[in-house]
Amino acid sequence: MSNHADRLFHRPEGPAELLIRGAHVLDPRADLDEPHDVLIRDGQIAELGLPGSLTAPDGADTVDAEGKHLFPGFVDPHVHLRTPGQEHKEDIGTGTAAAAAGGFCAVIAMPNTDPVVDDAAVLRSLAETATREARVPTGFLAAVTRNLKGQELTEMAELRDAGALGFTDDGKPVVSAGVLRKALQYQRLCGGVIALHEEDPGLSGDGAMHEGAVSARLGIAGIPSLSESTMVARDAALAAYEGARVHFQHLSCVESVEALAHAKEAGAPVSAEVCPHHLTLTDDEVRTLDSRFKMNPPLRSETDRQALIAALRSGLIDCVATDHAPHARHEKEVPFEEAPMGTTGLETAFAVVFTELVLTGDLELDTLVARMTQGAALYDLPIPTIAPGHAANLCLVDLDERFEVGAEGYASRSENCCFHGRTLQGRVLLTLAAGTVAFKTRTLAEARALR
Repeated sequence: MSNHADRLFHRPEGPAELLIRGAHVLDPRADLDEPHDVLIRDGQIAELGLPGSLTAPDGADTVDAEGKHLFPGFVDPHVHLRTPGQEHKEDIGTGTAAAAAGGFCAVIAMPNTDPVVDDAAVLRSLAETATREARVPTGFLAAVTRNLKGQELTEMAELRDAGALGFTDDGKPVVSAGVLRKALQYQRLCGGVIALHEEDPGLSGDGAMHEGAVSARLGIAGIPSLSESTMVARDAALAAYEGARVHFQHLSCVESVEALAHAKEAGAPVSAEVCPHHLTLTDDEVRTLDSRFKMNPPLRSETDRQALIAALRSGLIDCVATDHAPHARHEKEVPFEEAPMGTTGLETAFAVVFTELVLTGDLELDTLVARMTQGAALYDLPIPTIAPGHAANLCLVDLDERFEVGAEGYASRSENCCFHGRTLQGRVLLTLAAGTVAFKTRTLAEARALR
């Protein structure tokens, strides 16, 4: 497998010199699940030892992490940073600050910006901006079709050479099977996964929420789950026929899970992601008509939610992705049917799934950690791990600390989080990304004050 870490961009910072003392280290890939001291020297994991056995070198900080958990940093393969063109919602600096606050050590941004990332010059400009502003390593997907119109393919090879990790028209589906087939044929030549937003516009129509009993009761036009699942089945068949890699974004319904299972059983080279909001919420939330609960694909039924949980648990769905989609307050503070679709999610992803699924026994903690790091593998990036000689990509979490979402504000520029006001458990205290301290709370500040 190729290592495309050179396709991630971030601003240079001084490498961390740090001793994390007594944390419960959990890394399922390294078979670690016990307390350790972890020494970071020059931005790399230098040594693991029994609690109290390691000493911080001169000039290094020490964090007393007894009772806290240390995980590999999370990787989000699906975020919207709104740059270029919509910086009033988010930019690379604020979006990656939100990522760091959520324990993410790397993110991958979507190309549905203004202008669209369908040209190598736009992509190179984004990479330069990330080198100045990104708090965590940031990669970029380029568009499959020009201006996301689904008709004419982009110069995929040129975009790949310019640094694109893969391709997507996210926000819109590639409606034409013929156009997608050509894209898959080119993808085999130039590399890079094609990630798909699966939706049949003819079935979605003007829908604003899941089509079901709640939409009927509210009198709001619905989006049937068939709109997603039929496209998943079609595109899995195309991927199998062409032998090309396809990744299904933000799956939301049981029928899509079934189509994914059929495709994988048949040997199709496909993968899939699921979002925290689809794992933990249903269309019942829309009864409030709060536009924070309006996203695409929409929140669906309890049956769908349970199918997604089971698929994530088994590994049928490969990873967790946030689909972090910021919108300005004035854009969301309109009647539900008029509001744009999308919710922020970087700062709450781990705590939401931990609170709603791990604490309830629906998902094991080590499974959650594995699924929140697996997104790296989709794009041939190294999966973060806690092992000597590896870059420090870590997050320190207090699994006992409870907090109210939004009570202290957000690192993101936007506040359209569907979990706003909820009490969650599992606060990220410290994030290291590419060997640097990307986020810290009072834990590290207190440690420095005591030196």
